[in-house]
This record gives sequence, C-alpha cells and structure tokens, in this order.
Amino acid sequence: MELRHLRYFVAVAEDLHFGRAAERLHMTQQPLSQQIRQLEDELGVLLFHRTKRRVQLTEPGKAFLVEARQILLKAAQAVEIARQVAQGESGRLKVGFSGFATYSVLPKALRIFRERFPRVELELEEMTTTAQVQALQEQQIHLGLMIPPIPDATLTLEPILREPLVVILPETHPLAAQPELALPTLANESFILVSRHLEPGYYDQCISLFQQAGFTPKVVQKASQKQTILGLVSAGLGVSLAPASIRNIHRTGVVYITLNTLNAEVELVAVWRQDELLPVLRTFLEVMKEVVG
Repeated sequence: MELRHLRYFVAVAEDLHFGRAAERLHMTQQPLSQQIRQLEDELGVLLFHRTKRRVQLTEPGKAFLVEARQILLKAAQAVEIARQVAQGESGRLKVGFSGFATYSVLPKALRIFRERFPRVELELEEMTTTAQVQALQEQQIHLGLMIPPIPDATLTLEPILREPLVVILPETHPLAAQPELALPTLANESFILVSRHLEPGYYDQCISLFQQAGFTPKVVQKASQKQTILGLVSAGLGVSLAPASIRNIHRTGVVYITLNTLNAEVELVAVWRQDELLPVLRTFLEVMKEVVG
C-alpha cells in the first residue's frame, strides 16, 4: 500500500462517486476503480458497496477513512517539517555565548529570531570563550559567540561585531566628569579585570593596550562576571575596561567614559565546527548580522 492509494480512497469516500473523484484527482475513472480494487484486495476487506446508482462506504471503509485521513495529515506534516528544517525555519540550536554578547547584539537578535522562527527550539548558555571552544569540540553546542583569538584552527570563525572599549570608573573618581580618557591617564590606577583563564583573548588584549600606552597595570582583582566587576568598581576598589555596549547596564555608583586610544576595540565572533551542517545555524547568523547592520 502506498500513500497514493490512501489519497484515491479518501477522494472516493468523500465524493461517493468514482467519476467526480477521478476528475478531482486528474485521472480517468477506470484506473481509479482498479486502484481501489487493488487496495481492497490487499486489505482483504470491502471498502465500498457499489451499485449502478450509488457508492456507499462499508463499516470497515468508514473505520479505514478515519485512519487514512490521519496518515495523510501526518505525511503532509512530515513533508512540511522537513522543508522547514532544510530552510532553517525549524529544528534545534544550542548556542553558547560570552557576557559581551549578552548586552550587545544577542538580546535584539533573539527577539527577532523568535518572532520569525517560532518553531526553532533554542538552547542558550552563557559560557566563557574557553568553555565554548571545549563545548564545540565535544559537540555539546552548535554555535559559540565569543571573543577571539580562538585556540583551535579546525573551527570556522565569522566576525559579527566590533566595539570600542570604555573606561569604568566609580562615580566619585576625580576623572569621572571627563568626556573621554586616554589610557596613559590611568597608569597609576588599580584595575579590576576579567580572569585570564576565562577570557584569555580579551585579557591579553587589555594587557597589550596597557603596554602600548607605556605601563603595566596594577591588577588588584580578577572576576568572572561583568556584574561583579561593576560592583567592585562601584565600591571604589579599582577601575576597569569593557566593551561600549556595557552602557546598556545601568549600575548605580559607576560611570562609563569613552576611551581615546587607537585600536581599543573588542570583537565578537561566531564559531562553529567545520562539519556542522545545521541549516538553522545559518539562519541564526543571518539574523545576527542583520541586527548589527
């Protein structure tokens, strides 16, 4: 038995007329009658009572009609689901992301993506760059949003966003009213930075900027979360650097000052395995790039 036999049967059962059913199916009446006879022979039951004046469903035919309709509906749904997955409109996507993405491009991208593709199941987990690389290697996530460099040349990388860095100061700091600051101005400050083992690329980038400015920073505290850093700065324990989108976090007791230093930027990249073929991954990346503009 094939799906076409079920379609033929349902058409005849709905019209109760072989001629009209054949016309609806774009075929002639005789082949349609033959197909129904073959179906009945295969099932070993009579599906229709036929007379010269009318066609009626038998009791087995009525029961078969209910099941046949469900099977055809399921088949149509299966075809639609397959098409949606192939076009990146359905499926499951596991995404790891750094804190940088949390207050920059990710919130808006997620909102747009969920509106357009409600059938996609998204699993999101905030992770450090180091953890994301390991999760990709172990196939625990499909996509990572992280800060380069990426210590694995076998992974595919695509730039998403570049942002300038800003200085985070306690609001009581003598420089808090300045419209912008150059790094040498901060040479004698105590710094609070992200732990290197969590974000090695970002940490090394900050240290390199300090060295280019002519000093080695006095790092008095390291933290794993941006909120922790903001809290420590607010308490007056030091100053820090962060991507400009941290301005989206409104924290009492701190101010964000533009950093007037060349190449003081941080980059967010999307990373995935070279053998990762999920269509929905590409759809998600397209939305993110659209948000960035």
